Amino acid sequence: MPAENAPASGSLDDDDYPAYTMGRAADVLGTTPAFLRAVGEAGLITPLRSDGGHRRYSRRQLRVAARARELVDQGTPIEAACRIVSLEDQLDDALRLNREIRRKLDADGADT
Repeated sequence: MPAENAPASGSLDDDDYPAYTMGRAADVLGTTPAFLRAVGEAGLITPLRSDGGHRRYSRRQLRVAARARELVDQGTPIEAACRIVSLEDQLDDALRLNREIRRKLDADGADT
């Protein structure tokens, strides 16, 4: 079932549920809809679309956009801010995978 048609029960706890309209998301972030469009155009976040074609954002997407906004507020151009946030996410994923592999290797070594 597509996210926009998912039942409301359980959705409120889902970080990926597209609960925020563009206007509400901009209010939460203290920014403008133009900023949200810009981070979308830069490929940092991809909002879901309602049946009527309106952009909808999840809490996870708002956290990502908020990090980009921090960088922009510090003077980083928006395209660079989006790239930095994307690279930070990739690094976090790589570090998490590295920890998992090390734990598995340590556990396998203890079994021998």
